Order: sequence, then C-alpha cells, then structure tokens
Amino acid sequence: MKVLIACEESQRVCIAFRERGHEAYSCDIQECSGGHPEWHIQGDVIPLLNGDCTFETLDTHTHTQCGQWDLIIAHPPCTDLAVSGARWFSEKQKDFRQQRSCVFFMYFALAYCKRIAVENPIGIMNSIYRKPDQIIQPYQFGHPTKKATCLWLKGLEPLKPTNIVEPDIRSYKTKDGKDVRFGVGIDECRDENGKVIAWNDPRTAKLRSKTFEGIAKAMAEQWG
Repeated sequence: MKVLIACEESQRVCIAFRERGHEAYSCDIQECSGGHPEWHIQGDVIPLLNGDCTFETLDTHTHTQCGQWDLIIAHPPCTDLAVSGARWFSEKQKDFRQQRSCVFFMYFALAYCKRIAVENPIGIMNSIYRKPDQIIQPYQFGHPTKKATCLWLKGLEPLKPTNIVEPDIRSYKTKDGKDVRFGVGIDECRDENGKVIAWNDPRTAKLRSKTFEGIAKAMAEQWG
C-alpha cells in the first residue's frame, strides 16, 4: 500500500507501516524526529491529499504518486479545536483561528481517497462535523494511561484493542482540598532524562501530540 501520514513529525505511524512493508510517507511543516528523513515530506500536505502528485523527501529524492493514495491517516493540529482549550474559544473565533482549523480538518475528511482516518481529541468537530466513528484509549493498546482519542473513519473498520492494561491513575490535593486525578504520561510530560516538563514548555505540546506506539502498530496491522 501507498500511505500518506499527514501532520506527523514523530514518524511513529509511518515507521509502523514501513515495518510491515508498506510505502508510507510522513508529512509535516516541521522536520521529522523519527530518524527517517528519506520517508518524510517537509511542507504543506494539502496539495498531496488527492494523489497524482510529485514530492520530495528530506533526503532530496523525488517521488511520484500516480492516482489516489491507498490510505490517508491525518493528525490535524487540535490546539484550536479540543475541548481542553474551551476557555479560549471566544478569542480564537474572533481572530478566525478556530474557523481556519476547522477548514484544515475538513480537507482530510473530504480528501479524494477510499480509506481515510482523521485523529483528534474530543472537541468541536464532534458537533460541527459529526460524531467520531470511534474513541480509543492508550490503555487499550498496552500503554497504562488515559487519553481519549477520536477517530473519524472512511472505508476502514474501527481499531480493535490489542493489549488492554490498567491505566496508571494518580491524584493530588489542591489548596482548597479538591482531589485531582490524572493519567500518568498525559498531564505529566517528561524529557529524555525523566524530568517533568512544565505545561507551558514549548516541548510539552510536541510530546503530547505523538501517537502512542501501540496505537501506531495497531493501525499498521489492522489497516495495512
């Protein structure tokens, strides 16, 4: 299969498909951090979505996609769409950031391809577009944490859990005595040395956006 993984700099999904013999390419406006520049397209993904295109990977090799892709998996940015940022929605609507993000999301949902998966957290697309076909959790795929992830599918079966484990839930008390519970690995991001990274650190958003390896492997095994 020829697979396009849109908005993915980590290359986790791309690598999972490559390991199963598929010709997969990641595409993002950022450089890849997955270690395979020969599989990464740095630039605007929109001109590539409907196939019949020519593109260059970071190793400067030119490739041609004749016809439509066999599969598109997209991870459009959720900063302006996720309910976790609802308190800023009014501001983002005034300067049209949210509207632009909705349009960008819909480019993937309406792409000319028989098999499409669009991934995002729970957010406004659940009502503006439609409810997702599936909501998955990392703990269904071997990772002991919670992070509800919506999947809008076209021509694909919902993912089947591969390794259900108990999520690692911790808690702490606030100054006013409230008990706050959180899933380790989601609200708590750590660097390569295991040190907790602050929520407003530029690295936090990047780390939280990476697809869990168990989910990436399930996508490659079940959709590939």
